[in-house]
Amino acid sequence: MNKTMNMIIKNRWMMVIGLSFIICHLSFSEAQAQPKQRRNQQTLQTPQGSLQRGNQQQGNQQQGTQQGGMTQRMRIQYPTAPDMPEDVVWRRDIYREIDLNEEENAGLYDPVEPQGKRLNLFTYVFKLALSGYIPVYEYNLDGNEVLEASAKVDMKSILDNYHIMYEEQQGKLKVDNSDIPSPEVKMYYLKECAYYDQANSSFHIKPIAFCPVMVREDDFGGEAAKYPLFWVKYSEVEPYLSRQAIKTSDVNDAAQMNMDDYFTLNKYKGKIYKTANRLGKTLAQVAGGDSAKYSSEQLRIEAELEAFRQNLFGDKAKKDSIDSLATADPKAAKAVAKAKGGKEKTPRARTKREHSSGSSGGSQAARVSVRRERH
Repeated sequence: MNKTMNMIIKNRWMMVIGLSFIICHLSFSEAQAQPKQRRNQQTLQTPQGSLQRGNQQQGNQQQGTQQGGMTQRMRIQYPTAPDMPEDVVWRRDIYREIDLNEEENAGLYDPVEPQGKRLNLFTYVFKLALSGYIPVYEYNLDGNEVLEASAKVDMKSILDNYHIMYEEQQGKLKVDNSDIPSPEVKMYYLKECAYYDQANSSFHIKPIAFCPVMVREDDFGGEAAKYPLFWVKYSEVEPYLSRQAIKTSDVNDAAQMNMDDYFTLNKYKGKIYKTANRLGKTLAQVAGGDSAKYSSEQLRIEAELEAFRQNLFGDKAKKDSIDSLATADPKAAKAVAKAKGGKEKTPRARTKREHSSGSSGGSQAARVSVRRERH
């Protein structure tokens, strides 16, 4: 009897162990059959998963900040204009000198020192580069910009090269507002691209990059020296420019626009000092020291750009080919007039003499009657 009970108990335990093994195996198989996204979601619901999720989000945020200096949230909140198409049929690169003493450009210089949240262009860009939000690129001696990762320059080397006072605290650079050389930056080099977009048949002028230039007076009264600092790629700083406003009038303080609209709408005024050419020469090299020739070259390039813009859909002075041909050849003018309406025929009125002669002749004519005879 006891042996029989023991066998029954043993069999039941074996059945329980077997069922437990089968249930564990099925649970493991179900977990493996789930999609990867679902398994990750279940893992993140645990305390260890919450810590892992926090680290992952922090890493993604840092990676987003390093890529272009902007997080995904900022890219969505401050969208930028689309880049220039690569398959345009016509384009021309122009380099200009933006003098901040000009009335049209004075808004980029004001205020000289920060006033609360109001900053001028150089102070704003300087602080962005110092905090690592935007990269800056080296200014080469030939004046050509290289906007690639190999040409990036460290802000510390710029501070050392141009003797700008700074402090280094816990690996971060700090420059006091009074030490930022904003009063000396009175000029910018700007590269713009004028192009024709055949996709929508439109003409555009888009800024590509700009370079702040320090103008330091000579201690002995000589000519002021120009010190180009670095190149800034416009597409990388564009989202930040839309957050900073500048004044556009001296008599109305409420007349303002953001910096991005100022550049996008081409509100600036600058003289051309270089164009992209096969020889790589500046206008000063082409003119050879002749100021009159230098000015004439500037006017010639401006006239070419304006002529291309105005005659984009044909010469407005000439309505069509027929009118232009008629203007050139008098004989063709007659042919054009004949083709348009032909020669009009005017009916000739009968004169009084013809009418009277006709009527008198009719009255004097004798009436003749013929009678047929019968035989």
